[in-house]
Amino acid sequence: MSSDTPIDQYMALALQPVMVGPKERSEIQRNLDHIAELAFAAKNVTEIELPVRLYAIPEGALQGFTDEIFDWDHVDYIKRLAIEIPGPETEYLGDLARGLDGFIIAQAKVTHPEIPERFFNCAFVINRQGEVIHKHYKMQVFAREHSTVPHDVWDKWVELYGEGLDAFFPVTDTEIGRIGCLICMEGSYPETARGLAMNGAEIIYRPSYPEPYVSNGLWEIQNRARALDNTCYVVSPNPASYAPSAQSPFPLDMFGGRSMIIDYQGRMITGETSGGAASYGGAIINIEALREYRERSMWGNWIKDLRTEQYRLIYDQPLYEKNRCIDEPPLKHAPNDEVVRAARDRVFERGIWKRPARR
Repeated sequence: MSSDTPIDQYMALALQPVMVGPKERSEIQRNLDHIAELAFAAKNVTEIELPVRLYAIPEGALQGFTDEIFDWDHVDYIKRLAIEIPGPETEYLGDLARGLDGFIIAQAKVTHPEIPERFFNCAFVINRQGEVIHKHYKMQVFAREHSTVPHDVWDKWVELYGEGLDAFFPVTDTEIGRIGCLICMEGSYPETARGLAMNGAEIIYRPSYPEPYVSNGLWEIQNRARALDNTCYVVSPNPASYAPSAQSPFPLDMFGGRSMIIDYQGRMITGETSGGAASYGGAIINIEALREYRERSMWGNWIKDLRTEQYRLIYDQPLYEKNRCIDEPPLKHAPNDEVVRAARDRVFERGIWKRPARR
């Protein structure tokens, strides 16, 4: 698309589905069907205002969090529940995107064709023609997650993709704006969103955060800060509730809802959604207004003022061990906790943090 072609305003929807944790790949279909029903219901109501061009689906909406909750073995998860992209699930979502006449952003635990013995947490974008046009592999994980991240296989990743921004912070230019993705824990770090912004992102997808960090405000603070810091939109869908398995008698509200869309000045432009039942948040995206603000403002378009040389000093010394999963898969909960504690102790050993006084 030519830079001279204006992008009309459109509606974006942060879908908030109920999800059921599958234990076999065939069980993902139940969640896909629910997402489709929710998306069409939301479209029918929302398009009274403006055409809906973006549907954002939260992390876990396809596969739940089975590997984390039940502490599955990494290799076993690859055999039983990881998907490939493209595959049957993305084909289904591609059909859905064509039917909705909109872009879909979603997430899944996936295999990698060049690193088949590991699975990754991946966000992906599907265009209106039903094609997967963007993939982002999660770079920061919570201690109890089982996914591999690029840092875990650093040497192999750099061999495949190099060390440029596109290798770690990919952004895709589309007819609705430039899109980049973060997943859950990644949004807790300002560097991840800044990497996307420095690569041109105008819309950042950042899904899913658990309780109590939604109701106590962390989720909103992080989403608004990432948008404000980088003068971009942040679209943040969160699950409504979660049944850990098909045998669960009742879904659990483990996420608290509060799906939201934040504008490029850090303002929440959706109303509040509550957890429990499937729902969604919607807001108008105005890419031309964002671009004009970036061009004309002398204040809030922060990136223009970065003195980048002085910030390099912050990260001269590595803290977390790279290449952890070159020779072995990610560890289960108990041994991985020890890896995380060792990384924490390095921060104290370097004098960055001071330990509390002991009784």
